[in-house]
Amino acid sequence: MSHMRSAESVEEDNDEGVDLIALGRRVRHLRKKQSMTLDDLAEAVGTAPSQLSLLENGRREPKLSQLRQIAKTLGVAVDELFGTEPPSRRAALEIELEKTQRGPLYSALHLPSVRISSRLPTDALESLVALQRELKRRLEEQAATPEEARRANTELREEQRAKNNYYPELEAQAAELLAAVRHDAGPGGQHRPLSHHKAADLAEHLGYSIRYVSRLPHETQSVTDQRNMVIYLTQSSTGARDARSLLLQALAHRVLGHTAPQDYSEFLRQRVYANYLAGALLMPEKATTDFLNQAKQAKELAIEDIRDAFAVSYESAAHRFTNLATQHLGITCHFQKVHESGIIHKAYENDGVRFPTDHSGAIEGQTICRRWTSREVFDVEDKFRSFDQYTDTPLGTFWCTARTESHSSSTYSLSIGVPFEHAKWFRGRATGFRSKSRCPDDPTCCRVPPAELSEVWEGQAWPTARANTHLLAAMPEGAFPGVDSEEVYRFLQSQG
Repeated sequence: MSHMRSAESVEEDNDEGVDLIALGRRVRHLRKKQSMTLDDLAEAVGTAPSQLSLLENGRREPKLSQLRQIAKTLGVAVDELFGTEPPSRRAALEIELEKTQRGPLYSALHLPSVRISSRLPTDALESLVALQRELKRRLEEQAATPEEARRANTELREEQRAKNNYYPELEAQAAELLAAVRHDAGPGGQHRPLSHHKAADLAEHLGYSIRYVSRLPHETQSVTDQRNMVIYLTQSSTGARDARSLLLQALAHRVLGHTAPQDYSEFLRQRVYANYLAGALLMPEKATTDFLNQAKQAKELAIEDIRDAFAVSYESAAHRFTNLATQHLGITCHFQKVHESGIIHKAYENDGVRFPTDHSGAIEGQTICRRWTSREVFDVEDKFRSFDQYTDTPLGTFWCTARTESHSSSTYSLSIGVPFEHAKWFRGRATGFRSKSRCPDDPTCCRVPPAELSEVWEGQAWPTARANTHLLAAMPEGAFPGVDSEEVYRFLQSQG
């Protein structure tokens, strides 16, 4: 649009998007450049100084005839009043500050507005603008979109791959804590699970007491009262594995010095590190590595054996295997947790396997190939034992072992896979199950229906899809996504 068209539009309803704040600041700049006071210009154009002040502050839409008078008095063309660039850096700062203070974000904070005048020092103006920019950035990050959440997951997974999912500093902290409560090897140097008693000793060592309650605030697994040094767990967590894990995760956040996360990325990173430390406490590095090396020498590596030996869940055992396999066994691997619909819930790899990804590199929410072990296992009748399978892919053959676990609303598969050359160390290496996958590059592998089915049903099938509106929503707000702070505070208040 031309500048003259913008000038004409001010006589209408400003539908063309005339920037009244920028217009006013430019008039003020040109007036001062001519060494004219507000009264001087007002007298020259035949208006009251108060009306001209409203124009310069972007609070009044001028008529075209008045703009022409102003331009003539200031010795410029009308179009020059509508320049796209602010006339000076200070003017740019004033415009940004004024726009921010009139915006919905600033209004929602219920803060007093700063009066912008020539008496406001430029350095103060710069500080105010910088503060508002940072506030906006943080609020936008906390209201993370699903895409931002996936990007945070991708960045963390890249870090884990670079470290082979092994964090020596967390291993050292776990060893130090276990030594403090005298949790060492059993008779004959044999490993032994971390008991409830020892977990409670660890809490006491760190200055915490434990209380069970019938109900915790929604979306919380535990609540820590930092003032009174109490960790609250729910009575529903009566299983030995759940109770220990939840307690250790709560303690891990305190040991690692975590504070309220500033954004979703920090929240996710804190959670992963706390879970890692909890796993290292339940399955100590030396004891678990000794156990795995013995199994490797016997060519009897099996995730379920880690589960049984340390009294943990299969998922915890699988995660712990990925921590130690490359560092201590020289085995690269990948892990998957897949929903029964085929959607990837979470995954990790450092063995070259390729997961389907979106444009940002995220794998969460992508559909895994139906030929892979993590999908095939859902159709296996024998759910008591693990299902083992070789899968030929364009990048080579991978051996995988998988199980399914039912949760409150769904069933997931948990799988660990390794390149063919490492399969010789695992118990299920002799499996006769084998499949072939061309995913994710070839959609005809499993994402496009076979021609014979398409010929019969294409254009004749109309499924009623579920409207997963949560996929369109922003991440739950708050430092701890989805947690109602008031509910947590009232819970703690009621415990006093």
